Amino acid sequence: MVAISSPTTYTIAHSQTSTHAVVDSRRKCGDSIDRSVSKPLYNHMSNRFLPYLTPSILLRAYAVGIFPMAESASSKELHWFDPPMRGVIPLDKRFHVPRRLLRTMKKNPYQITLNRAFRDVIAGCAEPGDGRQTTWINPEIQKLYTSLYYCGNAHSIEVWKDRKLVGGLYGVSLGGAFFGESMFSRETDASKIALVYLVGLLRKHKYRLLDTQFKTPHLERFGAFEIVRAVYLQMLEDAIKAHTSPFSHYPHWDELLEDVLSLQPITQMS
Repeated sequence: MVAISSPTTYTIAHSQTSTHAVVDSRRKCGDSIDRSVSKPLYNHMSNRFLPYLTPSILLRAYAVGIFPMAESASSKELHWFDPPMRGVIPLDKRFHVPRRLLRTMKKNPYQITLNRAFRDVIAGCAEPGDGRQTTWINPEIQKLYTSLYYCGNAHSIEVWKDRKLVGGLYGVSLGGAFFGESMFSRETDASKIALVYLVGLLRKHKYRLLDTQFKTPHLERFGAFEIVRAVYLQMLEDAIKAHTSPFSHYPHWDELLEDVLSLQPITQMS
């Protein structure tokens, strides 16, 4: 694994649950997270200096429901987050494709690829865009998740138009769980289309959980909902144990889309 060499401060964001409750909720997951990260996460809940954060430690954190974010793209600090409610997108008939987006996708306006431009996708997600003047993706986040990509635990879906990257998303894969991190668009509906194909990809490879971390009005349109931490941790544990098949380098995107569209009501398709 590649270590992040530049010193960074890591803290955990306070939630509505006590430190002991967080520890107790993790015990059923076994010794998934090593001592180097458990002490600053659980025993102090305050600023603690860590000399580096490795992809290995990050995956252990994801395995117990914790993830890092920066306050802004220019921030030099990362914070651990352990929200009491988690956003989830269903991978069954509860997944909803908005009608207008369906019409757009039928026109096949973009080309889709997998893991072809991870660095460009995470850089695009870090850029300011419509409705956001800054993002939480700082250079440390970019380096860390790019290391995860080279380890095979982070993936990107790219959306292209006239050979130019116009949108996409990236996330982390661990067993049968996929943690959606961020998405971006430079053309109409590009990130939404990437999300639809992601759902098809995860269904194809027998994933059990698509974690969005937080529920937003944008994701609610696709059927996203919230679950309490205890329920989420059980779903996470089950998903990580699931048997999945590795992603193909060249997915059959038409077949994946057909599968997702089969989840939609007949009236939605007309």
